[in-house]
Amino acid sequence: MTPLLQARDVSMSFGRTRALRGASLTIGAGEIVAISGPSGSGKSTLLHCLAGILVPDDGEIRYGETRLDELDEDSRTRLRREVFGIVFQFGGLVPELTAVENVAVSLMFGGLGRAESAAAAMDWLGRLGVDDCAPLRPGDLSGGQAQRVAMARALAHGPKVVFADEPTGALDSVAGEEVLGLLLATAREHGTTVVLVTHDNRIAAFADREVVVRDGAVAEAPAVTR
Repeated sequence: MTPLLQARDVSMSFGRTRALRGASLTIGAGEIVAISGPSGSGKSTLLHCLAGILVPDDGEIRYGETRLDELDEDSRTRLRREVFGIVFQFGGLVPELTAVENVAVSLMFGGLGRAESAAAAMDWLGRLGVDDCAPLRPGDLSGGQAQRVAMARALAHGPKVVFADEPTGALDSVAGEEVLGLLLATAREHGTTVVLVTHDNRIAAFADREVVVRDGAVAEAPAVTR
């Protein structure tokens, strides 16, 4: 396994609350890893550190040979925009924009022209089965539709890594498994690494490997299941 992402002895506190306590994790290129654990265990904080959203108090976060924890905010933002894709529990779509605009705008930020961005956005909405939702705004979408649009936005620029923080948490079990299945099938097709946070064992079972976070540390790393 070629290491792509690494957390080494990462610690992070919010005030007096210690969210991470020397957490370490290595994720290989093309691997789909589920980070599970009880509420408040630090799993989302670990994902946010790996994605460069948060900078840990101590320890190292590496993407390849790059130390994310040593980059400034602009450099980490550029990395998230160009190399990473991120899907949050409630999608995080811009309410004033249509579905196709939500996907296209992320491509335009990357320097693609308006027409090319719109065409690519429509292609990705079609791949995820929501091209008929293109003219609708987030308030007119179902939870499952909105999350598919969010996934299209995360995948459209061809990221090397997709971070998904409880992406099915706001969906019922049937819709959640369907949406996650689409995300992971697309990731496997393109060789994209996926880091997935979940508290649901059924969702974690979709991954190649599951690690468990307890009390701010990676307490368990079962063998590859597939």
